[in-house]
Amino acid sequence: MSKSLKALALAVSALALTCLPAAAQTKVTNEGISPTEIVIGTHQDLSGPIKVWGVPVSNGMKMAVEEINAGGGINGRKIKMILEDNGYDPKKAVLASQKMVERDKVFAMIGPMGSPTVLAAQDVLFDAGVLQLFPLTAAEFTFKFDPAKPQERLKFNNLLPYVESTRAALKYMMEWKNFKKPCIMHQDDEYGKNVLDGFTQQLGAMKVQPASVTSYKRGASDFSAQVAKMKADGCDLVVLGTVIRETIGAMNEAKKLGWDVTFLGATPTNVLEVPALGKEAVEGLYAASGFEIPYEDTAKGKVKDWLVNYKKMFNTDANTQAIIGYNAVMTFAFYAQKAGKDLTGQKMLDSLESGDKFLDIFSSPPTKFSKTDHLANTITQVQEVKGGRWVLVKDNLMF
Repeated sequence: MSKSLKALALAVSALALTCLPAAAQTKVTNEGISPTEIVIGTHQDLSGPIKVWGVPVSNGMKMAVEEINAGGGINGRKIKMILEDNGYDPKKAVLASQKMVERDKVFAMIGPMGSPTVLAAQDVLFDAGVLQLFPLTAAEFTFKFDPAKPQERLKFNNLLPYVESTRAALKYMMEWKNFKKPCIMHQDDEYGKNVLDGFTQQLGAMKVQPASVTSYKRGASDFSAQVAKMKADGCDLVVLGTVIRETIGAMNEAKKLGWDVTFLGATPTNVLEVPALGKEAVEGLYAASGFEIPYEDTAKGKVKDWLVNYKKMFNTDANTQAIIGYNAVMTFAFYAQKAGKDLTGQKMLDSLESGDKFLDIFSSPPTKFSKTDHLANTITQVQEVKGGRWVLVKDNLMF
């Protein structure tokens, strides 16, 4: 054999070897499917530090299940949803997932709650061939997958990712307001790390040095040291990798110190509870967002009806979290319907990767996946708290 032919043969062999893992078959469960029913699972924080997310998310999911079942189900099958409390505790999330996989035989895990909890539990699902769909975290591990690990193909996310949305919102704010000394305060977990990554990457692209980087332990309630440090470091823009009470706590602390600084929150701060509970302390807060928050007195059509029906069902106003939970189940139902009457795990996976678009009633960007991209959306908005409400400042941002 000539040297050139031998080199070609070696190259072809090497290419074949590198392609083998990518071509490996993904195992997808058929558990949870019967002639009359599809069993889905979810784990939410119903009792821990972010139950203000978990409770309305689960309510929105329940509302969607009831609506789908009342309309005849998915190709004649009703949805049965198993709900477990993870308490925002990774260990509880693992136990809940094991129970739903082994005892309840769920077909898919829909909208599980929290970055640390989802990360801890997802391998339980993948090992069993259970799809992890639309988790309530936009961390990169929920949609980025290694083709050499075929079970990672089971994860899909329809939320705006923390890294990209932070980058887009930060870029807009820096250019709009001409800030010179940005800083960040972030939660010390996977969520906070993603916000920090977005902050660091965007400043690097703009060749700007951060004035201060500080963090806090998940569940903390005292932010006096962090805020004092950022003030001393001369920050003119504070990016918050926080959730609800931490956002309010940090801004309250700034008010106590008489520190007039601009705050920009990551997407989890863009919820109704922040202005409702924070009141004057959070006026002027900016936040990255994926869609406009509807208010009952200004909503119209299907959105108005949905808000009214939610209030009737749960005796409280709907919020961002409820919309996200509702959409998680509705998105699942759309792709399960597309998969056909002879539903299997493989047909569900093919349906998700088909490129078909799901459009919700809230005018969110379309949800669409492919075989290589399991993230639905990167289009960011910036909103501001004005008069106790979230108001759109800028739409269609990309980093």
